[in-house]
This record gives sequence, C-alpha cells and structure tokens, in this order.
Amino acid sequence: MSTVQTTGAVAGYRPERTLRLSVELRRQFKRRRTIGVFALMVALPLVLIAALQLGASEDAQANGRLNLVDVATASGLNFTLFVLFATTSFFLVVVYALFFGDTVASEAQWGSLRYALATPVPRMRLLRQKWAAAFVLSVSALLTVTLVAVLAGGIAFGFADIQTPIGIGIDQGEGLLRLAGMVGYLAVHLLVVGTLAFWLSTVTDAPLAAVGGSVFTMFVFAILDQVEQLGAVRDYFPTAEEFAWTDLLQTPVDSGDLYRGVIQSLLYAALFTVLAFRHFARRDVTS
Repeated sequence: MSTVQTTGAVAGYRPERTLRLSVELRRQFKRRRTIGVFALMVALPLVLIAALQLGASEDAQANGRLNLVDVATASGLNFTLFVLFATTSFFLVVVYALFFGDTVASEAQWGSLRYALATPVPRMRLLRQKWAAAFVLSVSALLTVTLVAVLAGGIAFGFADIQTPIGIGIDQGEGLLRLAGMVGYLAVHLLVVGTLAFWLSTVTDAPLAAVGGSVFTMFVFAILDQVEQLGAVRDYFPTAEEFAWTDLLQTPVDSGDLYRGVIQSLLYAALFTVLAFRHFARRDVTS
C-alpha cells in the first residue's frame, strides 16, 4: 500500500520533477511546425541573397533615400541587418506568435492537456514550462536566421565592416557586438506579440485563433501608429519602438528609444503573462 504525504500526494511525489523543460523542448522540437519554421529560417536568407544578386536594379540605385536595402550587399553584416529589418514587422512577429500561441491551445484542441494535468503536473508548472519552451524556440529561431544570414551573407558579399546608410563604417568587432545588441532587443520586443498569443492560447482551444488574433492585433497597432493625429498616444503602442534597434547603427549610439522599448516591451509581456496564468488557473481543462 502506498504511503500518502500530509498534502495528500503519494510518497515520493515531487511537483518540481514533473514535466522537465528538457522534456517539453524535445516534444516541441519534434513537431512538424517547429521543423518547418526552422527550415524557413535557414532558407529565408538564402532566398534574399538570390534576390539581391539577381534583382539589383537601376531603380534601387536611382532611389535618393538611404536605407538598409541600399547597403545590403556591402558585407555579410550589412546583409544580416537587412534581413532583420525585412523580417521585424511580419515574419518574426508570426514566428513568435506561432510558438507562443500554439503551445497550449493545440493541446487543448487535441484533448491531451487534461491528460498532462492528470500525470499529475501542477497546473502552474505546466504553463510555466510551456512559456519557457516557447521562449527558447522563438529565440532559437531568431538566432538561426541571424547566424545563417551572417555566414551566407559573408560568403556571398564578404566579411567586411558594416557600412551604415549614412556612409559611416563600423569595424567587424564592434559591428558584431552591436548586432548582438540588436538581436537581444528584438528577442525582448517580440515578447509582446508572443505573450499576447500565449494569453489567447489559454483562452481558446483553437491555435489559429490565438496566433491570428495576436498577429492581427499587432498589425492594427502598426497601422494606427501611422496616424499622426493620434499624437503622443502612439508612443504607448506595443509597436511604437519596433525599429529602435536601428539606433545601434548611430555613432554615438542614441539609447533613449532602446531603453524605452525594452521597458515598455517587458511591461506588456508581464501583463499578458499574468493574464495568461490568471485565466489558466481558473480554466476548466478536464472536460
């Protein structure tokens, strides 16, 4: 006969040993959507390299405005900056939304969520592990597209210094440090859409609703951010500082928007995460 603890649990039961993060990560990495996302992360820089080499047009050269597209082929690091710039508003938003929004809703849809809780895994631990796994997958995807862009871009365009759009050069060593800062900023900023999708994932059993709802919300804010009549209100939108990482190309670096973007993103992420845990704690997942 099994011995029962004072808490009512069977002797030897340790909540902290249930559903280890490594186990959850292995489960998520084996899913087709994860493999598909990482395949796209590898393929995207290669496609962009082909597009830049085959599509270098006179129209681009005739454009009087200086931007990251104009200097994308100056070096591998420049190409990486272009990849980040091209993927910030949509591609990376979808990736974060997919990994965070699919994690709970998909298992609820399959009916496996209640079996996981019957293991028994404490409800809040299960949600915490899924949040952590989604974060690891999202950041890994961001790092993958960045590393592939650096290597493939370097092979295609050379491993030279960064050439900024205004003609200032940044040596490779400092350029790599600034690139690391840009990736770190994006990893934090994109938590806004990720945690929003995570919250929606605890509300609905439809993964598409959680992912699509969060992406649609970010697009709405991005559109409203273009309405100048809204004035200072736009500064508090979750999309307000999505391109603040480009300030790291300035010499000296203007860190005002960077700090604001990090703090604002963390506040939004904390709010959506708290809402997710609050709703999941009260949700009936046994039916």
